[in-house]
Amino acid sequence: MNIGKYTTWLCIAAAALLMPLCASAAENHDGKSEEKELAIDDIITEHVFDSYWWHITTYKEHHISIYLPIIVRSESGSWHVFSSKHLAHGETYRGFRIAEKGEDHEGKVVATGESGEAYRPWDISLTKNALALTINSVIMLTIFLIAARWYRRRPKNSTPNKFVCAIEMLVMDVEEEIVHASIGKDYKRYSPYLLTAFFFILINNVMGIIPFFPGGANTTGNIAVTFVLAACTLIAVNVFGNREYWREVFWPDVPVWLKVPIPIIPLIELFGVISKPFALMIRLLANIFAGHTVILAFTLLVFITAKMGAGITAGMTVFSVVLSIVMLCLEFLVAYIQAYVFTLLSAVFIGLSRPEHHAAHKKQ
Repeated sequence: MNIGKYTTWLCIAAAALLMPLCASAAENHDGKSEEKELAIDDIITEHVFDSYWWHITTYKEHHISIYLPIIVRSESGSWHVFSSKHLAHGETYRGFRIAEKGEDHEGKVVATGESGEAYRPWDISLTKNALALTINSVIMLTIFLIAARWYRRRPKNSTPNKFVCAIEMLVMDVEEEIVHASIGKDYKRYSPYLLTAFFFILINNVMGIIPFFPGGANTTGNIAVTFVLAACTLIAVNVFGNREYWREVFWPDVPVWLKVPIPIIPLIELFGVISKPFALMIRLLANIFAGHTVILAFTLLVFITAKMGAGITAGMTVFSVVLSIVMLCLEFLVAYIQAYVFTLLSAVFIGLSRPEHHAAHKKQ
C-alpha cells in the first residue's frame, strides 16, 4: 500500500516537473506561424548549455529572465560592466555582442577589433551556471549548518529529527562504505574533500533536474565543472601519494627490460595518472548531459508530431509523457549514482596512492 502511494506521488511530482518543459517548448510552437518549424536544437541548447541570462518563462510574448552582469575586457585594455539584457536579442552594445549560431565562439560574448574581425575578449561574466553553482553551494552549506547547529544545541544521546537523521545517514554511509573502505586507516584525512564532492555533485545533479528557477541549470553537465572536480581528485591523489606509489609509477615490479632502456611500463603508468581523473570527468559529464538531453527529446515529441493528425498526436502525447516521467524518475536515481560513483572512484584512486605492502614486506 505504501509503495503504491509513494509511486503515485512520485509520478505526480514528475509530471509537475515536466510542465515547465512543455510550456517552454510550447512558447516556440505557437499558432501564429504555421510554417515556422519547431527549433528542437535551439530549445535543447537553451536548457543544457550555459548562457548570460537565466530564462524563467514567457508570458504573453514577454520574456521573463534574470539578466546577469557581463564583465569583459576589450582589446584596448578597458573593462566594461553592463547587464546582459543589452545583448539578449542579438543587439550590439559598446561594441560587444553574442556570437550567433554558426560563428566562432557561438553563444559567447565577442567584440569587433580594429582589423574588423570578431575576437573573444577577456570574459569573467557571471553566467547561468556560475550563478547556479553559487546557489547550490549555499543550499549545501545551509543543509550542513542546520545539521551542525542541531548537534551543537542538543545532548549527545538525543534523537535527531528526520532531516538531521537523513543527513547523518548519508554522511555515515559515504564515510564508512566509501571513504574508510577504500582508503584505510588514514581515511579521515580525505573525508572532508570526498564528502564535499559527494554532496556537491548530488545537490547539483538534483537541482539540474528541476526545470524551474533556481533549478534547471546543467552544471554537472558542463565540462568546466567536471574538469575542476577531476583536477581536485588529481591533486589529492598525486600530491599526497606516498613514496611507494611513486615507486610503482616510475619503477614498477616488472622485468627490467620493460623499464630500461625504453621505459615502456613507467610511461603506461604515468599515462594512467592522467587518464584516471580524465575518466572521472568524462563519465560525470556524459551521464548528466545525456540525461538532460533525453528528457528534453521525449518531452518535445508532443510538439514534433503536432501536425501529423489528432490520432497520432494523442498517441504520441501519452507516449511522450510516460517516457518523460520514467526518464525523470530515472534521472533522480542517476543523480545519486553519479555522485556515489565519482566519490567511490576518487576514494579508490586515493587509496591506491597510499600502498603499504612493500613496507610491510620489509618488516617481515
